[in-house]
Amino acid sequence: MDKIFSRTQSLVDIPTHYCPGCGHGIIHRLICEAIDELKIREKIIAVAPVGCAVLAYDYWDFDCTEAAHGRALAVATGIKRCRPENIVFTYQGDGDLAAIGTAETIHAANRGENLTVIFVNNAVYGMTGGQMAPTTLLGQKTATTPFGRQMSNEGPPLKISEMLAALEAVKYVERTSTYSPQEVLKTKKAIKTAFQNQIEAKGFSLVEILSACPTYWNITPVESLDWIKNTMVKQFPLGKLK
Repeated sequence: MDKIFSRTQSLVDIPTHYCPGCGHGIIHRLICEAIDELKIREKIIAVAPVGCAVLAYDYWDFDCTEAAHGRALAVATGIKRCRPENIVFTYQGDGDLAAIGTAETIHAANRGENLTVIFVNNAVYGMTGGQMAPTTLLGQKTATTPFGRQMSNEGPPLKISEMLAALEAVKYVERTSTYSPQEVLKTKKAIKTAFQNQIEAKGFSLVEILSACPTYWNITPVESLDWIKNTMVKQFPLGKLK
């Protein structure tokens, strides 16, 4: 039993700042488990985002750096080109990667940079007060869409994974979730694959993870898992895109 619930070497034992039901804590641990199992802890460099996960480096016991909002993949590109022997990954939310960082994301992918991207999609801006994000669903109410996102005004949600999967130089794209134990295990497997691709110098890999934000969805943590499964997945189908 102790072995099942043991803390991974790469994960720091400190209180979390995340809201109850937030998926970031689960994803943090999955990343650490993958790193430890692949034995790349001494080679890994993380690029943390601006957003709810801005303090990700507080939870990870390996080298991390910060990037300006949306610029994580530009920073990661510079690190990887200077230190190709290191394993470099970005950890980004939908506002960071798909809004302010759209250009950096698309061009790093189009160049086929040998990087790993962990993209956390919770369909809303979390840190700044629950505004509409590029991934907000049609009809979803946010601080800036109080009557729900409308096709005629805001357009449809932006499907980053589908966009990047169409690029010739992209090696691997998969969309997973955290709404059940089975999905959590699939997410860990995808993260591990994305790191392995970089180890083998195969090129750009992205794992999009549908994650809960009960606070700004204005529902309970349990209800948020159901919402991902029954509503969000319809807009963002799970599975390997490339």
